[in-house]
Order: sequence, then structure tokens, then C-alpha cells
Amino acid sequence: MLIIFKSKAAGDVMMFGDVAMALMEVMGKSPDAKGIVTVEQLPEAIARLKAAVAQDKTANPIVDHDERIFEQTPEGGKREFVSLARRAAPLIELLEYSLKEKQPVTWGV
Repeated sequence: MLIIFKSKAAGDVMMFGDVAMALMEVMGKSPDAKGIVTVEQLPEAIARLKAAVAQDKTANPIVDHDERIFEQTPEGGKREFVSLARRAAPLIELLEYSLKEKQPVTWGV
């Protein structure tokens, strides 16, 4: 399942459902199939994501790019590991543009 984050301030951000829902929880939002980050909630959502990224970078330092690390998918398969920082970057950018333009961010499947 894909979840698409949308705002009138910038282009859409598409994510796998498990990744998007984990980032929703970090932002303090309920990991539902549809939702909104209001303009008033944007500063806190951005701050929470940035804090989680900083904590993740400390807990999981960057490994050598020649060394591939895999993680399990929710379906039981495997995929190459992608850090929280890389996963959150497009969403943080969307939230920041939205704050600047005073536009909410919505998502749905």
C-alpha cells in the first residue's frame, strides 16, 4: 500500500504504507489511512521528525556504502535498509514548504 502526502505548497510525497505510518507516529499523528497536519500543527510535526532523525543518526551511524544491509518488509520479504533520515527527508521538506506557505498537509491512500 502506498500513502501519498499532499499539500498545495509543493509536490506530492509517496511512501510505502509501513514507512508513512511510522513517520505519522513520530509526528504525533494517528497512523490512519487518511489524515491531516494542520498549519498550526506543522511546527511541532517538523520538530518531532527532525529530533527523531538526529536520534537515529546517533544510534545508527552511517555504514560503509559498499556494505549492503537489509531489513524485513511487513509482508515477510526483504528490502535494502534505508535510514530514517533518508526516509523522512522528503516529508520534512514538504512540511517546511507547507508551513512557509501556510498550507495543511493531508494524506490518503
